[in-house]
Amino acid sequence: MQSLVAIVVAHDSAEVLPDCLAALAREGVPAIVVDNASRDASVRIARAAGARVVENPRNEGYGRANTLGVRAAEGATHVLILNPDLVLQPGAAAALLAASKKWPDAGLLAPRIVEPDGRFFYQPRSLLAPYLTNPRGVRSLPEGDACAPFLSGACLMAERKLFLDLGGFDPKIFLFYEDDDLCRRVADAGRALVHVHEAVALHGRGRSSAPERGRVFRTRWHQAWSRAYVSRKYGLPDPSLGMLAVNAPKALLSALVFRRSGVERYGGSAAGAFAAWRGRAALSRENLEKAGG
Repeated sequence: MQSLVAIVVAHDSAEVLPDCLAALAREGVPAIVVDNASRDASVRIARAAGARVVENPRNEGYGRANTLGVRAAEGATHVLILNPDLVLQPGAAAALLAASKKWPDAGLLAPRIVEPDGRFFYQPRSLLAPYLTNPRGVRSLPEGDACAPFLSGACLMAERKLFLDLGGFDPKIFLFYEDDDLCRRVADAGRALVHVHEAVALHGRGRSSAPERGRVFRTRWHQAWSRAYVSRKYGLPDPSLGMLAVNAPKALLSALVFRRSGVERYGGSAAGAFAAWRGRAALSRENLEKAGG
């Protein structure tokens, strides 16, 4: 018999958690909220909604915290990993479980994620996709269930045993490309990535965490670092110096014209690329070296 537990990683997510957890409750899916040292009411809201809460004393990053949640979901056959700003629509959980029976070779399944503007998310290629190559990124949206080169970590369902047997999300990644990396390892294990069209989820993109000073710089740092890390991991050309060459002059120009947003955006990308080129670990930036696994 299939059993499903949802894993929701929160970090200052009090604004969006109520709708996310209410939707899971309507679907009859118990939730584990892994809180990454929130400074708002995220923990209180999660407990009030009936979720089990795992409190991290510090921000462990998205993938690492999700792996902790999956490990805590003992007894579940499947886990549903979703962002706190994602709201399942009626029948979505049942549709995902039904699809896992219909497509037994599926290692990961994801719903049709509808963005705030009404379009639905479907990424036609991935940096790491070993099959279904689409080098130009031609975007042909599926009209039913379909194999995909990539499924977003914003919402995906997996067999708990498979996820843990593969080691969960790569613990060296703090943020970004952890879902690409997981998709690659699932595909390399001979399992399919399946888009489930009848399962629908609404995504409030960019609302998972409250705004904070320095967030753009930090986000761009990890995005650049993680791209370089996964590229090297799978034998792809190292993009570090290219990213540095593109972003450093833009950061300098932004500084010269006192454009703070440009300094944060391009400076973050340049700094992350430089750190990756120098061999610095992402976890060291977050003071998580001893927890790197």
